[in-house]
Amino acid sequence: MHQGRDEAVRLMGEGDAKEAKSNWLAAAQLGLVSSTFSTLISQLAAAQLGRDAAVDWMTVAAIPGRDVMLSAAPSYQAIALGIAFHQWADFSWALVFFGLFGRWTSRLAPGTLFWLAIPWAVFTSATEWFVLVPLFPFFQPIFTLQQPYWIGFLVHLSSASIYPLFAWLRWPLGRAPPTPAVRFAKRWAAGALLVLATLGLVAMVERLGWPPPILSRDVASDQRYMRHMVTHHEQGIELARVGQQRAQDPRLRALAALMAASQVGENRIFEHWWRGWFSEPMAVCTGEERAAMPGYLTPAQMADVRNAVDGEFDAVFIRLMSLHHAGAVQMADSQWHSSGDPRLRLMAHAIRHEQQGEIALMKNVSGIEAVRQATRSMLANNL
Repeated sequence: MHQGRDEAVRLMGEGDAKEAKSNWLAAAQLGLVSSTFSTLISQLAAAQLGRDAAVDWMTVAAIPGRDVMLSAAPSYQAIALGIAFHQWADFSWALVFFGLFGRWTSRLAPGTLFWLAIPWAVFTSATEWFVLVPLFPFFQPIFTLQQPYWIGFLVHLSSASIYPLFAWLRWPLGRAPPTPAVRFAKRWAAGALLVLATLGLVAMVERLGWPPPILSRDVASDQRYMRHMVTHHEQGIELARVGQQRAQDPRLRALAALMAASQVGENRIFEHWWRGWFSEPMAVCTGEERAAMPGYLTPAQMADVRNAVDGEFDAVFIRLMSLHHAGAVQMADSQWHSSGDPRLRLMAHAIRHEQQGEIALMKNVSGIEAVRQATRSMLANNL
């Protein structure tokens, strides 16, 4: 450990090696900084990507906390556990990078660490999404089936982007030598704070009802998609709440609560964007539009769910919710392949992934098969 520390200090050309922290201690402090940075970035940038941060934290909380964390309205306890678990994971990856591999990584220049952020984020997010969460040690398929891989990648990238600060953090406070590496790290820290301030300002302005303007080559199509998906989600929320109340399988009840929470959050984002982008109110979909929507259930089908006897309810609910979800997947896939606003398209990709994943979860898919289906869902063309 000390040999790696001394070598890193020697390569920097200045300072007393005995003053530098051990790689493990510096890695732990960097892990606290990088995980906090990625948490703040995730919270502030979520709405820009069409994500409800509270629902995402609740989904993360279900990794260690299991189904008890899932509810139609994310609880403060679930949000807190989701954030804490995320920070623990990012903290652990920093320990691996600069502690376990510190003999090599502690010698790297901050600029090199910047270029390594992308492959490291690919590796760490893929390891979690494909292996650690759905297989071993957590055996929890919800995260992989509900959230597309690119969300985790962006979160891990924001964390890894802080790694150039290691050259500064490896020294006691106020004792870092004025080497090029330390000066670079200090400038990098100032840039990270500027990014946080900018995202905070954008989030505050958006909360006041002024989202960034729509960037679409087909505004009419975007408006139609938003109106139709909001209406489709409203029926999905109604159906999910029935499932939450009546499902006999506790796991299915928890999944129905997650469905309701996800679609409520997505509708909130749609309606917020609509108010910020357009002067006219969102028009209610006509009966003809509803009848033409893929997967939109008829009054008779909704009555079948409500009137199903207890012993048959779960099977009826799974059949009709799967039909409803498949329709939403088709609508979202069409938007994903459109020339509409990039935020709507990214959100559509996430919607189609989550709803295909929820169909798999209703069928108790887990393990290797969950990873296979999640991968297919993320890459599939469902038109």
